[in-house]
Amino acid sequence: MTIPSVSTRRGARGLMRMLCAIVLLLVSACTSSPPTVSTPPPATAPGQPKPYRVYGTWYKPLSDAQGFSQQGVASWYGRKFHGRKTSSGEVYNMYAMTAAHKTLPLGTWVRVRRLDTDREVVVRVNDRGPFVHGRIIDLSYSAAKELAIVGPGTARVEIVALGQRRETASGDAYIPMDYYSGAFTFQVGAFANRDNAERLRTRLQQRFTNAHVTPYDRGDAVFYRVRVGRCDDLASAEEYERSLANSGYPDAFIVAE
Repeated sequence: MTIPSVSTRRGARGLMRMLCAIVLLLVSACTSSPPTVSTPPPATAPGQPKPYRVYGTWYKPLSDAQGFSQQGVASWYGRKFHGRKTSSGEVYNMYAMTAAHKTLPLGTWVRVRRLDTDREVVVRVNDRGPFVHGRIIDLSYSAAKELAIVGPGTARVEIVALGQRRETASGDAYIPMDYYSGAFTFQVGAFANRDNAERLRTRLQQRFTNAHVTPYDRGDAVFYRVRVGRCDDLASAEEYERSLANSGYPDAFIVAE
């Protein structure tokens, strides 16, 4: 029997190591997970809106509507969705003044202006959508009817966030959502009797500027809102609100005019 040389044995061992490496690579390739087509965004901080995915695309809702405005195409949705639950948990009512937006905080009130006619409506965002390329807001049937886009189906609009609406005994008021600038005043009270409102206004004007009474017709009754002060930025408004609370008016709140 011929004994292989030392160099031959070394070559054989090198070849075996190469074959083993190739096998390991093949096994690794077969058992590894396939690449992810769409990965979610980073985890959000506690208390912040969670991202959501629709048709493979991730959307990150805004934490507030600070200074939000947008132009694009509006569409509408109606009877097919009437009675179904919205993203906010409410039941969709095609006759209410509501809308769907992909990222604005649910509960935000926005002014929608049709660009070619300047017609306007105010709607509350209570749903997510529209998930159609190029569209920025889905209006309820009633809102779309007010803007005359039920027939054509779409129209170019501008949307501007107003804030959140706070329900009070005397009606609704818009509350700014972390806005940094604007015209802010402060509601101290509301009365069904005009004389009571005027008495409070008289007391307030001795200590605060711009004390005034604003009537509000709720439909079934008229209420008289008593407001004071005026600020042009949110930081000053928050300081003024604290001053009112320290002066014996803890229920006073900021109102965006």
